[in-house]
Amino acid sequence: MARPQFSIVTPSFRNSQWLRLCIASVADQGASLEHIVQDAGSDDGTLEWLPSDQRVRAFVEKDAGMYDAVNRGLRRAAGDFLAYLNCDEQYLPGSLAKVAEYFKDHPETEIVFANVVAIKNDGNFLCFRKVQVPSLAYTRASGLLSTLTCATFFRRSVLEKHDLWFNSHYRALGDSDWVVRALSKKIPMGVLREYTSAFTFTGSNTGLTPKSRQEQAAFKEAAPILLRSMRPLLVAHHRIRRLLDGAYHQDSFNYSIFTLSSPAQRQTFRVEQPTHRWPA
Repeated sequence: MARPQFSIVTPSFRNSQWLRLCIASVADQGASLEHIVQDAGSDDGTLEWLPSDQRVRAFVEKDAGMYDAVNRGLRRAAGDFLAYLNCDEQYLPGSLAKVAEYFKDHPETEIVFANVVAIKNDGNFLCFRKVQVPSLAYTRASGLLSTLTCATFFRRSVLEKHDLWFNSHYRALGDSDWVVRALSKKIPMGVLREYTSAFTFTGSNTGLTPKSRQEQAAFKEAAPILLRSMRPLLVAHHRIRRLLDGAYHQDSFNYSIFTLSSPAQRQTFRVEQPTHRWPA
């Protein structure tokens, strides 16, 4: 069997309806890929169809949380380019081809971040998020990322050369910890100025839970005293960077996704007045 170009890992637990959409969005990319689903033993009907879904490599086993599941999937991954995509997230059409082209044109880059569309349960638009290469000082002081994992892609070298795995101690903030360690290791990063992914506000996203807020508070307080004292300045600098980078502006555009009402065929949505404002 030929080595796939991409390995996409999806941690799964009791998210059957969203997982179906996630899988569909990976399967129609037209790229050489494998989609590894790590399910922790869902009892919501997922296991009635997942093991027989030929579009994925499904593994059902207990894990120590989302980031442990991601690490398990990454250890099984054979692709040259790696990513993880949660059940409530999707890839937009042609995204992986754009990522592959970016890596080809930037051989020195080991991690690439792309833009994201945030959507409601029914697929309607909420906001856009244009990303930047993260700042170590800002990320440590704020606990916030200027990127999203659904639009984060990396080479095998990030694991094999830099030994950069996710810390399974975290339940919600492992992404921030991973990025901080990547920045500390000075792993070359870049930005793909394309929308590659959609993030769904389902109402039960891991990053919106009380546990996530607790971890974020602890993460911020673990920063050096100097960074904590500079937090207002770092936040202001971050916003100025985003303003100068055009991160707050977007012309009208379309995006196509799978929805609960259309799980077998993408629906196209037109956004006439895009906003960058992330829902409170």
